[in-house]
Amino acid sequence: MVDQFRIVTDPVADSIAVSAIFAALPLLTLFVLLGALRMRAWLAGVISLAVALAVAIVVYAMPVGQALLSATEGAAFGFFPILWIVLNAIWVYNLTVVSGHFDVLRRSMARVSPDMRIQAIIVAFCFGALLEALAGFGTPVAVTVVMLMALGFPPIRAAAVALIANTAPVAFGALATPITTLGTVTSGAADDPRLNADTLGAMVGRQTPFLALIVPLILVAVIDGRRGVRQTWPAATVAGVVFAIAQFLASNYVSVPLTDIIASLAAAAAVVLLLRIWQPAETPPLHADEEELVGASTRRRRTGRGGADLSGDAQRPLTGRGGA
Repeated sequence: MVDQFRIVTDPVADSIAVSAIFAALPLLTLFVLLGALRMRAWLAGVISLAVALAVAIVVYAMPVGQALLSATEGAAFGFFPILWIVLNAIWVYNLTVVSGHFDVLRRSMARVSPDMRIQAIIVAFCFGALLEALAGFGTPVAVTVVMLMALGFPPIRAAAVALIANTAPVAFGALATPITTLGTVTSGAADDPRLNADTLGAMVGRQTPFLALIVPLILVAVIDGRRGVRQTWPAATVAGVVFAIAQFLASNYVSVPLTDIIASLAAAAAVVLLLRIWQPAETPPLHADEEELVGASTRRRRTGRGGADLSGDAQRPLTGRGGA
């Protein structure tokens, strides 16, 4: 049986700080190639992988076979399920455009609130947290980006909003899988046998609510700057406060795996109830240009190629079947 490889945390000059610099080289390489040199993503990834293998083998003395096995396992994990989720999200996006449900979703959300800043709080923050709790991985970002684009957000801004919104619930992941896994490997530790999933989850639930308090405010600031914060702070505050309180109570007194499910549903319900008695004083037009949103899919829709002409769909009422 091959001996298990054990990581030495200070292989360079017996210094953790210097060794950490070498350990960060693959990530720094990726950032430089993508951000500074504007290299193609796949090529930057391959080069960064090569740097990671070199660091693992040369600096940390990892056996070549195990290093290659780790690389292939990481690639497989990157494709299934993360890349697979992204590919399906793109497919769903194109499907909503060609089928006309692109406009149906927009009109459905307009019935809750016509304000895109409020819609972002509900979709990216509340619904995204629910998806994070149920599916995890890249699902909440991939799905909510599609929904935000359907609501009229520019693609880059939709991606930024979805990623920021996911910072509050991501600590618990899908049914608290990260915390459960950490509790499994630490519950029998000799130095502190109390480090089980419930204890860890309770402590996380005392830290992440502070993020939840400010994330909705950051979302509306990203979307509409100071005006957005000034005009929609009641909804952003209600969403953040209710989510934070529910996250704390659920993780400490109810169930760690159900934390984000309870918090997301409570926050969404609170915002919807608030909108029954309050609406922003102004609803500025923040929609992206139609061509920017759907590109070639829009052109196919307008010319009749690849789907029926749905240019008049927005004028039809919603039906119980979810169509127009």
